[in-house]
Amino acid sequence: MAEKITFTPFSYTGWGALKHLVEEVRKFNVQRILLVTDPFLEGIGIVKRVTEPLEQAGFTVDIYKDVVPEPPLSVGEKLVAYARQSQSELVIGLGGGSALDLAKLAGIITVHEGNVEDYLNLTGSKKITKKGLPTILIPTTSGTGSEVTNISVLSLETTKDVVTHDYLVADVAIVDPELTISVPAKVTAATGVDALTHAVEAYVSKNASVVSDALALQAIRLISQSIRTAVQDGTNVQARTDMSYGSYLAGIAFFNAGVAGVHALAYPLGGQFHIAHGDSNAVLLPYVMGYIRSSCEKRMKDIYNAMGFSSNQLSQQQASYKCVDELKRLVEDVGIPSTLQGFNITADALESLTTDAVKQTRILARSPMPLLQQDIFTIYEAALNGVVVEKS
Repeated sequence: MAEKITFTPFSYTGWGALKHLVEEVRKFNVQRILLVTDPFLEGIGIVKRVTEPLEQAGFTVDIYKDVVPEPPLSVGEKLVAYARQSQSELVIGLGGGSALDLAKLAGIITVHEGNVEDYLNLTGSKKITKKGLPTILIPTTSGTGSEVTNISVLSLETTKDVVTHDYLVADVAIVDPELTISVPAKVTAATGVDALTHAVEAYVSKNASVVSDALALQAIRLISQSIRTAVQDGTNVQARTDMSYGSYLAGIAFFNAGVAGVHALAYPLGGQFHIAHGDSNAVLLPYVMGYIRSSCEKRMKDIYNAMGFSSNQLSQQQASYKCVDELKRLVEDVGIPSTLQGFNITADALESLTTDAVKQTRILARSPMPLLQQDIFTIYEAALNGVVVEKS
Protein backbone atom coordinates (compact mmCIF):
# COMPACT_ATOMS: atom_id res chain seq x y z
CA MET A 1 0.00 0.00 0.00
CA ALA A 2 1.31 3.44 -0.91
CA GLU A 3 2.22 5.68 2.03
CA LYS A 4 2.25 9.46 2.16
CA ILE A 5 5.41 10.90 3.72
CA THR A 6 5.54 14.64 4.39
CA PHE A 7 8.63 16.79 5.00
CA THR A 8 9.06 20.51 5.58
CA PRO A 9 9.63 21.99 2.09
CA PHE A 10 13.10 23.28 2.92
CA SER A 11 15.45 22.83 5.87
CA TYR A 12 18.92 23.89 6.92
CA THR A 13 20.47 21.79 9.64
CA GLY A 14 23.80 21.90 11.44
CA TRP A 15 26.13 24.21 13.31
CA GLY A 16 25.90 27.74 11.91
CA ALA A 17 22.74 27.11 9.86
CA LEU A 18 21.32 30.47 10.96
CA LYS A 19 23.59 32.22 8.43
CA HIS A 20 21.18 31.15 5.69
CA LEU A 21 18.23 33.11 7.12
CA VAL A 22 18.54 36.30 5.07
CA GLU A 23 18.89 34.49 1.75
CA GLU A 24 15.76 32.49 2.51
CA VAL A 25 13.73 35.55 3.52
CA ARG A 26 14.71 37.27 0.25
CA LYS A 27 13.10 34.46 -1.74
CA PHE A 28 9.64 35.46 -0.51
CA ASN A 29 9.79 39.04 -1.85
CA VAL A 30 8.49 40.59 1.37
CA GLN A 31 9.35 43.66 3.40
CA ARG A 32 7.60 43.44 6.77
CA ILE A 33 8.44 40.51 9.08
CA LEU A 34 6.80 39.43 12.33
CA LEU A 35 9.24 37.71 14.70
CA VAL A 36 7.52 35.62 17.39
CA THR A 37 9.86 34.88 20.30
CA ASP A 38 10.15 35.25 24.07
CA PRO A 39 11.82 37.75 26.42
CA PHE A 40 14.44 35.27 27.66
CA LEU A 41 15.95 34.89 24.20
CA GLU A 42 16.08 38.65 23.80
CA GLY A 43 17.84 38.98 27.14
CA ILE A 44 20.64 36.57 26.17
CA GLY A 45 21.17 38.09 22.73
CA ILE A 46 19.75 35.38 20.48
CA VAL A 47 16.96 37.62 19.14
CA LYS A 48 19.57 40.15 18.02
CA ARG A 49 21.35 37.43 16.06
CA VAL A 50 18.17 37.14 13.99
CA THR A 51 17.04 40.75 13.74
CA GLU A 52 20.36 42.47 13.03
CA PRO A 53 21.18 40.71 9.74
CA LEU A 54 17.59 41.10 8.59
CA GLU A 55 17.53 44.83 9.36
CA GLN A 56 20.94 45.30 7.74
CA ALA A 57 19.48 43.66 4.64
CA GLY A 58 16.68 46.24 4.61
CA PHE A 59 13.80 44.32 6.15
CA THR A 60 11.44 45.72 8.79
CA VAL A 61 11.10 43.40 11.79
CA ASP A 62 8.30 43.58 14.35
CA ILE A 63 9.29 41.66 17.50
CA TYR A 64 6.41 40.00 19.36
CA LYS A 65 7.50 38.73 22.79
CA ASP A 66 4.27 37.88 24.62
CA VAL A 67 5.05 34.16 24.48
CA VAL A 68 4.63 31.94 27.53
CA PRO A 69 5.27 28.22 28.06
CA GLU A 70 2.28 25.97 27.36
CA PRO A 71 0.45 28.96 25.79
CA PRO A 72 -3.27 29.24 26.58
CA LEU A 73 -5.81 29.93 23.87
CA SER A 74 -5.99 33.60 24.90
CA VAL A 75 -2.30 34.08 24.02
CA GLY A 76 -2.90 32.65 20.55
CA GLU A 77 -5.90 34.92 20.02
CA LYS A 78 -3.91 37.98 21.09
CA LEU A 79 -1.06 37.15 18.72
CA VAL A 80 -3.34 36.63 15.73
CA ALA A 81 -5.03 39.99 16.41
CA TYR A 82 -1.60 41.63 16.54
CA ALA A 83 -0.45 39.94 13.32
CA ARG A 84 -3.55 41.13 11.47
CA GLN A 85 -3.08 44.69 12.71
CA SER A 86 0.65 44.75 11.89
CA GLN A 87 0.06 43.69 8.28
CA SER A 88 3.04 41.38 8.40
CA GLU A 89 4.02 39.57 5.21
CA LEU A 90 6.16 36.78 6.69
CA VAL A 91 6.35 35.17 10.13
CA ILE A 92 9.51 33.90 11.84
CA GLY A 93 9.20 31.73 14.94
CA LEU A 94 12.28 31.71 17.18
CA GLY A 95 12.37 29.70 20.40
CA GLY A 96 10.99 26.54 21.91
CA GLY A 97 7.82 24.77 20.94
CA SER A 98 5.53 27.48 22.31
CA ALA A 99 7.04 30.22 20.14
CA LEU A 100 7.08 28.00 17.06
CA ASP A 101 3.50 26.81 17.56
CA LEU A 102 2.30 30.38 18.01
CA ALA A 103 4.20 31.53 14.92
CA LYS A 104 2.42 28.87 12.88
CA LEU A 105 -0.92 30.08 14.22
CA ALA A 106 -0.07 33.68 13.32
CA GLY A 107 0.84 32.64 9.81
CA ILE A 108 -2.30 30.65 9.10
CA ILE A 109 -5.20 32.11 11.11
CA THR A 110 -4.30 35.68 10.07
CA VAL A 111 -5.49 34.99 6.52
CA HIS A 112 -8.68 33.22 7.62
CA GLU A 113 -11.89 34.58 9.12
CA GLY A 114 -12.73 34.20 12.78
CA ASN A 115 -10.65 33.39 15.82
CA VAL A 116 -8.18 30.66 16.74
CA GLU A 117 -10.89 29.02 18.82
CA ASP A 118 -12.93 28.41 15.66
CA TYR A 119 -10.22 26.11 14.29
CA LEU A 120 -9.54 23.89 17.33
CA ASN A 121 -9.54 20.18 16.58
CA LEU A 122 -11.98 19.07 19.29
CA THR A 123 -14.47 21.93 19.31
CA GLY A 124 -13.87 24.22 16.32
CA SER A 125 -16.49 24.83 13.63
CA LYS A 126 -14.31 26.30 10.86
CA LYS A 127 -11.84 24.64 8.48
CA ILE A 128 -8.49 25.87 7.23
CA THR A 129 -8.87 26.30 3.48
CA LYS A 130 -5.84 28.19 2.22
CA LYS A 131 -2.13 28.62 2.78
CA GLY A 132 -1.14 31.37 5.18
CA LEU A 133 1.76 33.79 5.33
CA PRO A 134 5.22 32.37 4.59
CA THR A 135 6.69 30.92 7.79
CA ILE A 136 10.28 30.28 8.85
CA LEU A 137 10.82 28.38 12.09
CA ILE A 138 14.07 28.43 14.08
CA PRO A 139 14.09 26.17 17.17
CA THR A 140 16.33 27.06 20.11
CA THR A 141 15.62 23.83 21.99
CA SER A 142 15.94 20.15 21.13
CA GLY A 143 13.00 19.79 21.25
CA THR A 144 9.48 19.75 20.31
CA GLY A 145 9.93 19.11 16.60
CA SER A 146 7.44 21.90 15.97
CA GLU A 147 9.59 23.25 13.14
CA VAL A 148 8.70 20.22 10.99
CA THR A 149 5.09 19.44 11.98
CA ASN A 150 1.63 20.65 10.99
CA ILE A 151 0.29 21.14 14.49
CA SER A 152 -0.03 23.95 17.01
CA VAL A 153 -0.86 23.05 20.63
CA LEU A 154 -2.79 25.33 22.98
CA SER A 155 -3.72 24.96 26.64
CA LEU A 156 -7.39 25.08 27.57
CA GLU A 157 -8.87 25.27 31.06
CA THR A 158 -8.06 21.68 32.08
CA THR A 159 -6.53 20.06 29.01
CA LYS A 160 -5.07 20.91 25.60
CA ASP A 161 -6.30 21.08 22.03
CA VAL A 162 -4.63 21.66 18.70
CA VAL A 163 -4.99 23.41 15.40
CA THR A 164 -3.73 21.06 12.72
CA HIS A 165 -3.53 21.15 8.92
CA ASP A 166 -0.77 20.60 6.39
CA TYR A 167 -0.85 24.34 5.67
CA LEU A 168 0.72 24.83 9.11
CA VAL A 169 3.92 23.16 7.90
CA ALA A 170 6.68 25.78 7.76
CA ASP A 171 8.11 26.90 4.45
CA VAL A 172 11.61 26.80 5.91
CA ALA A 173 13.10 25.21 9.04
CA ILE A 174 16.52 26.34 10.28
CA VAL A 175 17.89 23.91 12.87
CA ASP A 176 21.11 25.32 14.31
CA PRO A 177 22.43 23.50 17.40
CA GLU A 178 24.59 26.51 18.25
CA LEU A 179 21.39 28.28 19.34
CA THR A 180 20.77 25.61 21.99
CA ILE A 181 24.03 26.15 23.92
CA SER A 182 22.38 28.59 26.34
CA VAL A 183 19.42 26.35 27.17
CA PRO A 184 19.36 25.57 30.93
CA ALA A 185 19.87 21.97 32.05
CA LYS A 186 16.28 21.55 33.23
CA VAL A 187 14.87 22.67 29.88
CA THR A 188 17.43 20.57 28.02
CA ALA A 189 16.22 17.52 29.96
CA ALA A 190 12.50 18.16 29.48
CA THR A 191 12.67 19.02 25.80
CA GLY A 192 15.12 16.19 25.17
CA VAL A 193 12.85 13.55 26.68
CA ASP A 194 9.97 15.13 24.76
CA ALA A 195 11.90 14.50 21.53
CA LEU A 196 12.75 10.96 22.63
CA THR A 197 9.06 10.35 23.33
CA HIS A 198 8.20 11.53 19.82
CA ALA A 199 10.59 8.98 18.37
CA VAL A 200 9.51 6.11 20.64
CA GLU A 201 5.80 6.69 20.07
CA ALA A 202 6.28 7.12 16.32
CA TYR A 203 8.14 3.80 16.18
CA VAL A 204 5.39 1.83 17.93
CA SER A 205 2.53 3.77 16.30
CA LYS A 206 -0.11 1.90 14.31
CA ASN A 207 0.65 4.40 11.52
CA ALA A 208 4.39 3.69 11.40
CA SER A 209 6.03 3.15 8.00
CA VAL A 210 9.43 2.09 6.71
CA VAL A 211 10.43 5.75 6.38
CA SER A 212 9.16 6.89 9.79
CA ASP A 213 10.79 3.82 11.37
CA ALA A 214 14.21 4.76 10.00
CA LEU A 215 13.86 8.34 11.22
CA ALA A 216 12.57 7.29 14.64
CA LEU A 217 15.31 4.75 15.32
CA GLN A 218 18.08 7.16 14.36
CA ALA A 219 16.49 9.82 16.56
CA ILE A 220 16.41 7.37 19.47
CA ARG A 221 20.10 6.55 18.90
CA LEU A 222 21.14 10.20 18.84
CA ILE A 223 19.01 11.43 21.74
CA SER A 224 19.38 8.53 24.19
CA GLN A 225 23.16 8.51 23.80
CA SER A 226 23.69 12.27 24.10
CA ILE A 227 21.00 13.66 26.40
CA ARG A 228 22.84 12.95 29.65
CA THR A 229 25.93 14.79 28.41
CA ALA A 230 23.87 17.69 27.06
CA VAL A 231 22.17 18.09 30.44
CA GLN A 232 25.43 17.85 32.41
CA ASP A 233 27.52 19.99 30.04
CA GLY A 234 25.46 22.31 27.89
CA THR A 235 28.55 23.56 26.06
CA ASN A 236 29.41 20.13 24.65
CA VAL A 237 29.24 20.72 20.89
CA GLN A 238 28.83 17.07 19.89
CA ALA A 239 26.05 16.42 22.41
CA ARG A 240 24.19 19.58 21.41
CA THR A 241 24.55 18.68 17.73
CA ASP A 242 23.32 15.12 18.25
CA MET A 243 20.37 16.36 20.29
CA SER A 244 19.48 18.90 17.63
CA TYR A 245 19.56 16.35 14.81
CA GLY A 246 17.74 13.81 16.97
CA SER A 247 14.93 16.22 17.74
CA TYR A 248 14.62 17.16 14.07
CA LEU A 249 14.41 13.53 12.94
CA ALA A 250 11.98 12.65 15.74
CA GLY A 251 9.78 15.56 14.66
CA ILE A 252 9.57 14.27 11.10
CA ALA A 253 8.97 10.73 12.36
CA PHE A 254 6.04 11.64 14.58
CA PHE A 255 4.63 14.09 12.05
CA ASN A 256 4.19 11.14 9.72
CA ALA A 257 3.49 8.26 12.12
CA GLY A 258 1.90 10.17 14.99
CA VAL A 259 2.20 9.95 18.75
CA ALA A 260 -0.19 8.08 21.01
CA GLY A 261 -0.80 7.20 24.65
CA VAL A 262 2.01 9.13 26.31
CA HIS A 263 0.93 12.38 24.70
CA ALA A 264 -2.76 11.73 25.25
CA LEU A 265 -2.16 11.32 28.98
CA ALA A 266 0.36 14.16 29.11
CA TYR A 267 -2.03 16.82 27.81
CA PRO A 268 -4.24 16.82 30.96
CA LEU A 269 -1.14 17.07 33.17
CA GLY A 270 -0.27 20.29 31.38
CA GLY A 271 -3.84 21.55 31.35
CA GLN A 272 -4.74 20.82 34.95
CA PHE A 273 -1.38 21.23 36.70
CA HIS A 274 0.56 23.41 34.24
CA ILE A 275 3.41 20.92 34.07
CA ALA A 276 5.72 21.59 31.13
CA HIS A 277 4.92 19.37 28.16
CA GLY A 278 8.34 17.73 28.16
CA ASP A 279 8.10 16.91 31.86
CA SER A 280 4.56 15.56 31.36
CA ASN A 281 5.76 13.21 28.63
CA ALA A 282 8.84 12.20 30.60
CA VAL A 283 7.05 11.19 33.78
CA LEU A 284 4.53 9.10 31.83
CA LEU A 285 6.83 7.53 29.24
CA PRO A 286 7.95 4.38 31.12
CA TYR A 287 4.49 3.73 32.58
CA VAL A 288 2.64 3.94 29.25
CA MET A 289 5.28 1.89 27.46
CA GLY A 290 5.31 -0.64 30.28
CA TYR A 291 1.53 -0.98 30.14
CA ILE A 292 1.41 -1.56 26.37
CA ARG A 293 4.67 -3.58 26.27
CA SER A 294 3.07 -6.88 25.27
CA SER A 295 1.54 -5.30 22.13
CA CYS A 296 4.89 -4.21 20.70
CA GLU A 297 7.63 -6.45 22.13
CA LYS A 298 9.61 -6.69 18.87
CA ARG A 299 9.63 -2.93 18.42
CA MET A 300 10.62 -2.31 22.01
CA LYS A 301 13.54 -4.67 21.50
CA ASP A 302 14.55 -2.50 18.54
CA ILE A 303 14.29 0.62 20.73
CA TYR A 304 16.44 -1.06 23.40
CA ASN A 305 19.10 -1.77 20.77
CA ALA A 306 18.91 1.80 19.42
CA MET A 307 19.54 3.09 22.94
CA GLY A 308 22.95 1.43 22.75
CA PHE A 309 22.31 -1.89 24.46
CA SER A 310 22.84 -5.39 23.10
CA SER A 311 19.91 -7.80 23.06
CA ASN A 312 21.68 -10.66 21.28
CA GLN A 313 21.17 -13.03 24.20
CA LEU A 314 17.66 -11.80 25.03
CA SER A 315 14.22 -12.80 23.84
CA GLN A 316 11.87 -10.10 22.56
CA GLN A 317 10.00 -10.23 25.85
CA GLN A 318 13.16 -9.90 27.95
CA ALA A 319 14.47 -7.01 25.85
CA SER A 320 11.13 -5.22 25.98
CA TYR A 321 11.18 -5.35 29.80
CA LYS A 322 14.73 -4.00 29.83
CA CYS A 323 13.68 -1.23 27.42
CA VAL A 324 11.06 -0.01 29.89
CA ASP A 325 13.63 -0.10 32.70
CA GLU A 326 16.11 1.95 30.65
CA LEU A 327 13.51 4.55 29.70
CA LYS A 328 12.70 4.98 33.40
CA ARG A 329 16.41 5.20 34.27
CA LEU A 330 17.04 7.82 31.57
CA VAL A 331 14.25 10.06 32.91
CA GLU A 332 15.70 9.78 36.43
CA ASP A 333 19.27 10.38 35.23
CA VAL A 334 18.39 13.74 33.64
CA GLY A 335 16.72 14.94 36.83
CA ILE A 336 13.03 14.74 35.96
CA PRO A 337 10.71 13.37 38.69
CA SER A 338 9.79 9.78 37.86
CA THR A 339 6.40 9.79 39.60
CA LEU A 340 3.34 12.03 39.58
CA GLN A 341 3.90 12.54 43.31
CA GLY A 342 7.15 14.23 42.32
CA PHE A 343 4.97 16.93 40.74
CA ASN A 344 2.75 17.18 43.86
CA ILE A 345 -0.12 15.32 42.21
CA THR A 346 -2.28 13.22 44.53
CA ALA A 347 -4.64 10.29 44.02
CA ASP A 348 -7.75 12.45 44.07
CA ALA A 349 -6.70 13.97 40.73
CA LEU A 350 -6.64 10.69 38.80
CA GLU A 351 -10.33 10.65 37.89
CA SER A 352 -10.30 14.12 36.35
CA LEU A 353 -7.04 13.41 34.53
CA THR A 354 -8.58 10.24 33.09
CA THR A 355 -11.74 12.04 32.03
CA ASP A 356 -9.73 14.56 30.02
CA ALA A 357 -7.28 12.02 28.57
CA VAL A 358 -10.08 9.86 27.16
CA LYS A 359 -11.14 12.81 25.00
CA GLN A 360 -7.85 12.68 23.07
CA THR A 361 -9.28 10.19 20.59
CA ARG A 362 -7.24 11.48 17.64
CA ILE A 363 -4.01 10.55 19.44
CA LEU A 364 -5.18 7.43 21.26
CA ALA A 365 -6.24 5.85 17.96
CA ARG A 366 -2.56 5.32 17.07
CA SER A 367 -1.69 3.24 20.12
CA PRO A 368 -0.68 -0.35 19.34
CA MET A 369 -2.87 -1.37 22.28
CA PRO A 370 -6.33 0.17 22.68
CA LEU A 371 -6.39 2.36 25.78
CA LEU A 372 -9.85 2.64 27.30
CA GLN A 373 -10.90 4.65 30.34
CA GLN A 374 -9.92 2.00 32.90
CA ASP A 375 -6.57 1.45 31.18
CA ILE A 376 -5.81 5.15 31.34
CA PHE A 377 -6.74 5.36 35.02
CA THR A 378 -4.49 2.37 35.74
CA ILE A 379 -1.54 4.02 33.97
CA TYR A 380 -2.00 7.26 35.89
CA GLU A 381 -2.17 5.25 39.12
CA ALA A 382 1.04 3.44 38.20
CA ALA A 383 2.75 6.75 37.48
CA LEU A 384 1.53 8.12 40.79
CA ASN A 385 2.99 5.21 42.75
CA GLY A 386 6.13 4.74 40.66
CA VAL A 387 5.41 1.09 39.86
CA VAL A 388 5.22 -0.03 36.21
CA VAL A 389 2.23 -2.29 35.55
CA GLU A 390 1.02 -3.92 32.36
CA LYS A 391 -2.31 -4.83 30.83
CA SER A 392 -3.67 -7.84 32.69
